[in-house]
Parts: sequence; C-alpha cells; structure tokens
Amino acid sequence: MSWQAYVDSSLVGSGNIDQAAIFDKDGTSAWAMSPGFKVSLEEMKVIIDSFSASDNIKDIQTNGFHVGGEKFFTLRADDSRVYGKLGKTGIVIVRTKMALLLAHYPETVQPGAATNTVEALAEYLKGVGY
Repeated sequence: MSWQAYVDSSLVGSGNIDQAAIFDKDGTSAWAMSPGFKVSLEEMKVIIDSFSASDNIKDIQTNGFHVGGEKFFTLRADDSRVYGKLGKTGIVIVRTKMALLLAHYPETVQPGAATNTVEALAEYLKGVGY
C-alpha cells in the first residue's frame, strides 16, 4: 500500500479523520498528505522538538502548538505522541520508528475514536518495521 493510500483509506477513509499527513520521523519530508492540508516547517519543528527533550514537552504542554496556522491546546505530550484540541476539533500526532502520523478530526467525531484510528495505524506500521 502506498503512503497516500494510508492517508486516504486508513485515516480519512475511516470517517474519524478529515485531514491527515504522513511525514518521515524527523518531519522534514511529507510522504503523503490530504489535499489542502498544510503544515509549515516551523510548525513541524515545534512538534518534532517536543519528542526529544522533556523541557520541550513541558513547553508544548504550556504553550500549545500550531498546525495549519491554528493554535491547538495540548492534551497530551510524550516521547512519541501529541494530542491537541481546538474547540471541538483536534489533532492526533503519533511518531513511529520511521514515520510521523498527523491527523485532524472534525467536531462531529469523538476524540477517542480519532485517537484509536491513528494509534491503530501507528501500531500496524511499528509491527512492519516503520
């Protein structure tokens, strides 16, 4: 399956995610992305930096983070995931050994359903070496 197929079928096709992207683990190269979904290099740097140092995790927890120019309140941040919320919408970000999944869910979807969708794909990718 291509990376774009994972975005289109496994994430957006689930009905729990309305926009998604898959990057390399360093966030420097987009492997696949929903049409119109924008994530700047500066936004990716804040997210990637949060995975590598505990003080950055605290910073992202205190200050939130941006995706597509919108500021999200951080619900959870650890060494492999960041969950954020903006009103009734949200972002689920999970980093595997080689990839970073970034998925936006709409206000009609419960955060737990979106999280389960993204985490399931992340676990699959980890299982096949990614």
